[in-house]
Amino acid sequence: MTPAVDERERIRAAMERILSGSPVNSNGALTVVALAAEAGVPRNALTQRHPDLRHEFYERVRARGETPDSEKRLRAKVVKLKEQHENDIEEIKELKATNEALVRALHQVQMENRQLRQQAQQQQPRLHAVPGVPRPTPLPR
Repeated sequence: MTPAVDERERIRAAMERILSGSPVNSNGALTVVALAAEAGVPRNALTQRHPDLRHEFYERVRARGETPDSEKRLRAKVVKLKEQHENDIEEIKELKATNEALVRALHQVQMENRQLRQQAQQQQPRLHAVPGVPRPTPLPR
């Protein structure tokens, strides 16, 4: 698909409307998606055909002392991921400690089991059959 002849002009006009706070065709967010919607062009027009206009838009946003919405979202996500990473580190420490305690308990039980088996093999049987005692006969049903 070939770009419209006036595509660059439409993008520049949309840039002016968004930066002046009077968008017509978009929500006015400081993003490439909103700029494309405002200009009535596909997003890839800004990402592939006219990256210079995309860069110009973001430079003008920064020059005004504002941060593009996409950058704000990414910064918030980075903060959230860092917090999650710290929580994961703590959880891993706790799981390692629990694992070590369980391994120690398992070894202790294995040693006790081995000792009990050895004792059982060394002992004489405690039950002896008593000769001459008759077995009771079962009752008929």
